[in-house]
Amino acid sequence: MSQLGDRPLYESDLDPDPLVLLRRWFEDATAHDVSEPNAAALASATPDGRPSLRMVLTKGVDERGIVFFTNYGSRKAGELDANPRAAILFHWPALGRQVRVEGPVSRVERAETEAYAHSRSRASQLSALVSPQSRPVEGRDWLERRVAELDEEHPGELPVSDDWGGYRLSPEAWEFWQHRPNRLHDRFRYLPEASAWRIERLGP
Repeated sequence: MSQLGDRPLYESDLDPDPLVLLRRWFEDATAHDVSEPNAAALASATPDGRPSLRMVLTKGVDERGIVFFTNYGSRKAGELDANPRAAILFHWPALGRQVRVEGPVSRVERAETEAYAHSRSRASQLSALVSPQSRPVEGRDWLERRVAELDEEHPGELPVSDDWGGYRLSPEAWEFWQHRPNRLHDRFRYLPEASAWRIERLGP
């Protein structure tokens, strides 16, 4: 583990606002050349409680919550629409840190989806248009052929499919975890209390 994960994490190191602390830890991960520090494990579940998990790239973090994008026909989207609650885990092993966030999810506004879609590379936009995510396809040749066809059909700006868009997780609970020797880790949980957050230390 790095020095970040070997030194104590005290209450005085925290911020009253968990979003501020998350941004600070993002900056630390970026400064230490962590590959894709915005990558996170996203957990969802069916209405009867069957869980599933996958990695996503978060694309926005602000006072409203944490945003990620997907195909609305995917398994994750089906679960999030039917049971609109989720959990996200950021894990930076090189720093000995992780952050857990839990809360309800909702679809982002269409304008936000379109703005993000058009900010992506053309190749990524074509992949999003072509992929029937989570559903069977004929083979890789079919995917590559469809990408080439769409690229030719739309020489200018690419359309944004109605079947693709974002979700926002609105945090109801946060947990910040930092590695310590001998598994005596530091853990702090943020829970809402009136107009602020209550912070409590948890056992490792």
